[in-house]
Amino acid sequence: MRRFFILGFLFSGVFMYAQYGKNCEIRQFKLNAFNPGIEYEMALGVNSTLDIRVAYQAALEPASSKPIEDFDFFPAITVQNRYYHNFNGRERRRRSIYGNSGNYIAPSVAVFSPGDRVVEDRLVDGIHGYGGVVYGVQRSYDSGFSFSVDAGAGYYVGPFKGAIQPVINLSIGWIISEKRWCVGL
Repeated sequence: MRRFFILGFLFSGVFMYAQYGKNCEIRQFKLNAFNPGIEYEMALGVNSTLDIRVAYQAALEPASSKPIEDFDFFPAITVQNRYYHNFNGRERRRRSIYGNSGNYIAPSVAVFSPGDRVVEDRLVDGIHGYGGVVYGVQRSYDSGFSFSVDAGAGYYVGPFKGAIQPVINLSIGWIISEKRWCVGL
């Protein structure tokens, strides 16, 4: 009877491990070179993370009459709740998921604080931002090099008429600190 109890206990541990999984990195800090700044990504669940980026970021000028043609760099805070949908497929194909290398869908919110600026011969003052949904790809390598790109649409608000505009984010940089243990270990 005692042996069955021990075997049952060992097998239940194996089933719990298989059920919970081990996908997302617990946490990682990245330095971004393309959009100079810092990024922090932490695991919320098996395939979900919260990504927070503080950077000097390339963005649309939503106060312009042609915002898609008018870009500028603004100080920004971007927050995404990423759901990585292809970790299991990548592992089956023996591809790395280190550093949360995978494809994701995420609600995305950003706040830009550009200060006073002149757009089309008028003074624009105050912060602006967007809320929307993006689809993205992130890849990280053992050397620490990491990049992610995502695109989607967001509703821009601020000291101008709000509108739905495209959202594109690009991060190229290095992982400077990570906790490599995965959720579920």
